[in-house]
Order: sequence, then C-alpha cells, then structure tokens
Amino acid sequence: MQENNFSATQSLRVIEGMIHQARNRFSEDGILYLLWGWVILFCSTGHFFLLHFGIGAHPEIIWMTTWAAFVYQIIYLSRKKKKVRVVTYTDEIRRYVWVSFAFMMMAMGFLLSKNNLWDKMYPAFLVLYGMPTFLSGVILRFTPLKAGGIACWLLSAAAGFVTLEYQLLVLGLAVILAWIIPGYLLRAKHKKQEPNIT
Repeated sequence: MQENNFSATQSLRVIEGMIHQARNRFSEDGILYLLWGWVILFCSTGHFFLLHFGIGAHPEIIWMTTWAAFVYQIIYLSRKKKKVRVVTYTDEIRRYVWVSFAFMMMAMGFLLSKNNLWDKMYPAFLVLYGMPTFLSGVILRFTPLKAGGIACWLLSAAAGFVTLEYQLLVLGLAVILAWIIPGYLLRAKHKKQEPNIT
C-alpha cells in the first residue's frame, strides 16, 4: 500500500518528468519547409531565367506549380493528423501562425496586383515570409528558423534596390536560408528521435 501512495513531492516529480519528455519530443519533421522551399526556389529561379532570356509570353505561369504543392500539403497534413495522438499547445499555436501567414499573403497579393505594384510584390512577400519563419523558430526554440526569418527581412530590404527580375533571385536566396537549410536540419533532428523514419 505504501509503495502505491505517492507523496505530493513524488507526484510533482512524475508530472515534471512527463512535461519535460513532451517538451523534448520534437514533432516537427521539416517536410513542409522543404516542400515549399524547393518549390519556391524552382519557381523563382525558373521565372528569372524565362524572363531574362525572353522565353515564353507568360513566364509567370511557372508559379502554377505551387498549386501542386498546395494539394500535396493538404494530403500530407490530413495523413499526419490521423497518426498524431496528442496535439500540443505549441502545435496549435504554430498552425495559427501559418494560417495567418496564408491569409496575409493572399491579401497582400490582391492589394499589390490591384494597384499594379508588381515591383513591390517580392519585397513585401519577403517581409511576410519572415514573420511565420521567425515565430516558428521562437516557438520551437530552433535558432536556424529564427535566423531564416531575420534573413527574409534583411533580403526584403535588399530586394527594394534591384529590379523585379533580380528580386526573383533574392527570393530564391531567401527560401534557401529560411526554409531549405532549416528544413534539412529539422529533418535530421526529427530522425534522431524517430530512427525508423526514412
């Protein structure tokens, strides 16, 4: 009987251990950072080359590739949701950060295109890219994402000094620093905790 009766101190230690274990369980696998990083890099550099060498009447059509990535993301998240046993407060906060980002991107894109401010679009998008990236880094306590967010803000300022054509290359550099490199680092960190993952 005495073995089963935990004291208040012992109970607190068990709870503290469970919280510590949950906190150290790194659920972010980096897949979506890599997906969007590579897709945006492909589109931005592809758009640059099509524009620079005058290939095709509508080089911006390359951005239609993002719809395929969006469909993949929906399928991926729905499958992941079925496997997740517990949704932490951290996961929920991050989800709302990225949902807010998506709405801001749509609103910003609409406003800039409506006012024919195409030369301001990519610097504005880079400001927006920095926000969820930096906040995700803060929430996850993951420095590469925080650095990636800051890089987006700095590159946004730099993009304001170059033509629309070269802003596409700045955008490509931004996603390498903000999403692709952190994505691979997140993937490696996740694999250490889940060794069965390929």
